[in-house]
Amino acid sequence: MKLKLDEAGHVVVADGKPVYVHEDGKEAPFDAVHTLATITRLNGEAKGHRERAEKAEGSLKAFEGIEDVDAARKALETVKNLSAGDLVKSEKVEEIKAAAKKAAEEQVAAAAKASNEQIKVLTESRDGLQRELYGEKVGGSFTRSKYVSEKIAIPPDMLQARFGDRFKVENGRVVGYGQDGQPIYSRTRAGEIADFDEALESMVDAYPYRDSILKGTGSSGSGARPSNGGGGGDKKTMTQAAFDALPPMQQAKLMSGADRPAIVG
Repeated sequence: MKLKLDEAGHVVVADGKPVYVHEDGKEAPFDAVHTLATITRLNGEAKGHRERAEKAEGSLKAFEGIEDVDAARKALETVKNLSAGDLVKSEKVEEIKAAAKKAAEEQVAAAAKASNEQIKVLTESRDGLQRELYGEKVGGSFTRSKYVSEKIAIPPDMLQARFGDRFKVENGRVVGYGQDGQPIYSRTRAGEIADFDEALESMVDAYPYRDSILKGTGSSGSGARPSNGGGGGDKKTMTQAAFDALPPMQQAKLMSGADRPAIVG
């Protein structure tokens, strides 16, 4: 599933929601608010099932040793019909206790199994929604970024492939993390988490091949800059080292585009 872009590379929006193209080619808007509400509901349901399973497992300890349900029922019925004098034989009492324990144990085990299966289904559904939410929040941030459109020379999805795993969705907002594993804080708003563009700019500045992904400024040393002639005044160039540093999929996509750069030594 990927964002639908118009001819200018902008995200297509329907009813205020970004439109996604699914694997089967169908298009549908993504409702982030509804998705967040669904995730919250599924988390609550999963918690309820887990608590019931834990309660059932706790109840099981009181009936350890019970194995045969039918024997337990028969034993309980026997006890019901016996007089006090008939219970003097200790082996009969132990037999009844063992049967009752086994019956309870099997009932609790069956309930725990059913609950665990339901928790698994709910967890998978929740995780799927979280992945979709992450794709919309983080992927949409790369696509809509002013910094990316003004400063970056490669397509947003290629930039996301390089830096996307450094962002997380926390409490509904996108948070960037540095190479030290700590959140990136704003340089202009002391004590506050950096917004997406500021965090991404910080990552790009620390990237060894930053010049290969920044739009050319006309100075020598930029990895993606206007060439000095032959092939169009706005033709981009990229150093061989910077190109080799890209993953194979990004290399192929970059060179298949209409604005592919010329590779220079």
